[in-house]
Amino acid sequence: MAPAAAVAERIELAKLCSSKDWSKAIRVLDSLLSQSCGVQDLCNRAFCYSQLELHKHVIKDCNKALQLDPKLLQAYILKGRAFSSLGRKEEALSVLEQGYEHAVCQSADLKQLLELEDLLKIAKENGSCQNGTMETSELSFPARGSVVSRSSEISDNHVKSNGKNQPSSKLSKQIEAHNKLQNGSSTDVRGESVLVSQPNQKDESHPTETNVTHTKLMGKPILDDSSESGTGSSMVYGESSDFPDICSDSFSLSDIHNELMDEANRSKKFCVARISKSKSINVDFRLSRGIAQVNDGKYAYAISIFDKILQEEPDYPEALIGRGTAYAFQRELHAAIADFTKAIQSNPSAGEAWKRRGQARAALGESAKAIADLTKAMEFEPNSADILHERGIVNYKFKDYKAAVEDLSACVKVDVDNKSAYTYLGLALSSLGEYRKAEEAHMKAIQIDKSFLEAWTHLTQFYQDVANGERALQCIREILKIDGRFAKAYHLHGLLLHGTGEHRNAIKELSIGLSIDSSSIESLYLRASCYHAIGEFKEAVKDYDAALDLELDSMEKFALQCLAFYQKEIALYTASKFNTEFSWFDLDGDIDPLFKEYWCKRLHPKNVCEKVYRQPPLRDSLRKGKLKKQEFSLTKQKAALLQAADSIGKKIQYHCPGFLPNRRQYRMAGLAAIEIAQKVVKVWRSLQTEWKISTKGASKHGKKVRRKEKLNPPSFNRGGAGCSTSSFLESSTSSSAEDKPYGRPSLPWHAIYSLAVKWRQISEPCDPIVWVNKLSEEFNSGFGSHTPLILGQAKVVRYFPNFPRTFNVTKAVIKENKYVHNKKDHLINLYENGKLQEVMNAESCSDLHRVVGEDFWLATRCNSMTVEGKRLEGTRISLEKTDQMGYDFAIKTPCTPSRWDDFELEMTSAWEALCDAYCGENYGTTDFDLLENAREAILRMTYYWYNFMPLSRGTAVIGFVVLLGLFLAANMEFTGKIPEGVQVDWEAILEPDPHSFISSVKSWLYPSLKTNTSWKGYPDVASTLETTGLVVAALSTYSD
Repeated sequence: MAPAAAVAERIELAKLCSSKDWSKAIRVLDSLLSQSCGVQDLCNRAFCYSQLELHKHVIKDCNKALQLDPKLLQAYILKGRAFSSLGRKEEALSVLEQGYEHAVCQSADLKQLLELEDLLKIAKENGSCQNGTMETSELSFPARGSVVSRSSEISDNHVKSNGKNQPSSKLSKQIEAHNKLQNGSSTDVRGESVLVSQPNQKDESHPTETNVTHTKLMGKPILDDSSESGTGSSMVYGESSDFPDICSDSFSLSDIHNELMDEANRSKKFCVARISKSKSINVDFRLSRGIAQVNDGKYAYAISIFDKILQEEPDYPEALIGRGTAYAFQRELHAAIADFTKAIQSNPSAGEAWKRRGQARAALGESAKAIADLTKAMEFEPNSADILHERGIVNYKFKDYKAAVEDLSACVKVDVDNKSAYTYLGLALSSLGEYRKAEEAHMKAIQIDKSFLEAWTHLTQFYQDVANGERALQCIREILKIDGRFAKAYHLHGLLLHGTGEHRNAIKELSIGLSIDSSSIESLYLRASCYHAIGEFKEAVKDYDAALDLELDSMEKFALQCLAFYQKEIALYTASKFNTEFSWFDLDGDIDPLFKEYWCKRLHPKNVCEKVYRQPPLRDSLRKGKLKKQEFSLTKQKAALLQAADSIGKKIQYHCPGFLPNRRQYRMAGLAAIEIAQKVVKVWRSLQTEWKISTKGASKHGKKVRRKEKLNPPSFNRGGAGCSTSSFLESSTSSSAEDKPYGRPSLPWHAIYSLAVKWRQISEPCDPIVWVNKLSEEFNSGFGSHTPLILGQAKVVRYFPNFPRTFNVTKAVIKENKYVHNKKDHLINLYENGKLQEVMNAESCSDLHRVVGEDFWLATRCNSMTVEGKRLEGTRISLEKTDQMGYDFAIKTPCTPSRWDDFELEMTSAWEALCDAYCGENYGTTDFDLLENAREAILRMTYYWYNFMPLSRGTAVIGFVVLLGLFLAANMEFTGKIPEGVQVDWEAILEPDPHSFISSVKSWLYPSLKTNTSWKGYPDVASTLETTGLVVAALSTYSD
């Protein structure tokens, strides 16, 4: 800037301060500071902010000034007074002590030394201006010398000005001047004097906070952002975030509009001393009144105040910002953005307007524009902790976790005590899979404020997501120590208990939470599903109906409402089957295919209501006696059966992040495995009888029965891997039915798996587990399972550990095939221009996507053992670019009719191979070596099941349950545990054939297989737990 222009601005600044036009003076200082950040101008602007009682802005500018000059006494004085005005007595005392130490050492400005001495004495003696006293300091301007401060210390009897007592009649004059400004009224909108300060009622340095920032105005929270936003959970399971939460969050920590929050919450009224009759002072006073009304939640009244100001000065930036903020709180976001835009046009240097508009745009979902505005605001306040915090939150909300980590990390470097920034940093880090750092960030927030509920809440969810239930429970207890009526804590406890199979205890915790907050759809839906699972259908239906009746404010909650509709129908169906045999419980056969499809996809139930038969109401089941309560007497026989089931079922546990131990699922798995073994043994006994008859007949006619040979490694001479003609399983399954010594087994393979499916359906009814081929016509278009490893930038806690191996398999398949498929299933050839080498060099999703040039998918190798040389379509691996920030990397398995037919043949062949391996001359043996063919046949069947993925979900656990049951039937019990980090279904998916799969698991599986026939003494599951009601009771009854 030219020297003449600079001098002109200085002169204009002095005139504005002389006429007490503080808002315009701040605009001039904004302009000067945008050109050169001078320490004196920072103090000048802090002083101007103090005249408008914008104390947080004062503190911010003083902090910047002290960074430039740590010995600047003026900054300590202004900052100390600002803290005093905010009621933050300890911080005021600390700042004044620091300033006094510097003043004593340098002794350069004796007047400021004495002023600090007086202030420090008052702070120590009177509790840092406890009775509403306020002082201001002189402030020098480079161009004009000094300007005397506007106000003095106001007390009940006297007013001090620069250390001199003056008659209290001056207070009367101020009240008179105020009355004139308010058209004769000496009271504010609540009928109280605006010049009388009240003692501090509440220490606002530690506000009560929930999941984001739970700031209360007049008893009403500005924000209410639940942990289900995102994530509910910081861990990623594929849920989408919702913009209404962002809207709430965007204006939580505003500087201008929350500056007077502390006074409002303490019923402390604003003091305006030495009010002149000039128009500018009147405008500034009305501006402060408007800000106060916003802080009190009286948005309409605040808007009317700002409207009057803008009638006189249509381009007044501060009034536009104030009105825009009020509009934003009323969710009138477009009107808010219009005001912020006009403020920017009036004063392009108004950093606050840029920030506010960025927040409003974030609330509308305009992420790119929001980030651009907040970035522009950073130009006016470089390294502003506040803006870095805001932008970090917006980046997190829009799933740019890397940018969020960058912003929030920079924020906590500048503002080391920003607890909110630390907990959002924890959320972003956990989304990126940086779990240790995420835990440290949450713990740092708690270290700053041990009563910070938001940090405790997110830390609880973090531990639940990584399956550390013990620590999650510790956090919940800490939350309840802080606030025993914090409803979210009871929901989290209920969620933890539900996840570990403690449904009855979950109901107790959720009921306490609902007694505090009856409108929590998350708690209502979860309690309904718990009642549903334990067979208390009347209470379940009541809760489902309550969830359906709620008025909602987000899409995530609406999805729960849709699920409540579907779950209620399933509850009514189960109630109608409660007193019938469990074999009659048949969701796949009885429930309409369209209903099941909409249920799995969580679609709006409108079409279902119109087209699908609805279940009879609960009163019909009660009237017909179908819901008669059944007593579950725990006899010695039943107790032994349940104990054995618990022991067998716990073997299904994956020891990986994200998989909580669940006793209800253990019992389900054990009972299912025992029932499968009992039914399979009956089939094998019948087949063995046929084999004996056939053998006798063959011997009588002089024919030698072919012995079953050991399963040999695959031959690579013809047809590729897994196509050896010498393989036992291959030779035994490729022979015709006429060559077999007996007929086909009476129990088909899918009937065995259906037993496990039924047990899984009844054990956890809120999971939509159905056979895909029993859905509607969508089956023909390839509907199937979808398991993400990466969503955008987020690493899915359960499945990302499989990413490195899956990524390498992807590259290997591309190298072998030399092509992939695009979204339209067209081939993309990659054999030219060195692309295959680039594929092999790729180290990330972005590298691979760049080489291919568009979204694509490929199928893993899955070699047939039934048809020589045939390759089945295994699991599809897909890579899709989500936006500029990340990629979705997932496995998808569309179960089209042709694919279904291929795997149907493979599963049938594998099941017959198992029957052939066990029902011959080695039938009933307990010789481990003689059972090798049976072991390998069971694993072959398991391999194809996992690659088939014929269920909407639950394929992994059901596959392992059937494996346990088949091993029991063959006199082998798995007595060990799945190794840490191993997910058996992924072992199968990523191997090209059964032989490779067997090799990958036999090292830990076979040593833990022990021959055992004791299970044959267990009571028959089907007759002991004959009805659906008894099954539910068995899953819900525990002795401890």
